[in-house]
Amino acid sequence: MKINFTFHAELRLKKRKLSKQEVTEAVRFPDKTIKKHGKYYYQKRLERGIIEVVAEITEDNLNIITIYWL
Repeated sequence: MKINFTFHAELRLKKRKLSKQEVTEAVRFPDKTIKKHGKYYYQKRLERGIIEVVAEITEDNLNIITIYWL
């Protein structure tokens, strides 16, 4: 499955000082996953805190919509 970042998600990466690798690992190896309203919420504890990645899954892609600190 290919992981795509929306333009909004790319902006949030820079604003929140996160790398694509950190976000990709949060999606592949989350500490917690929640599904609601057709979206997936992946939570991952990093050294700096906990992030949540909001994504939607299509046929062959996982599209990351936004990322934020909890």
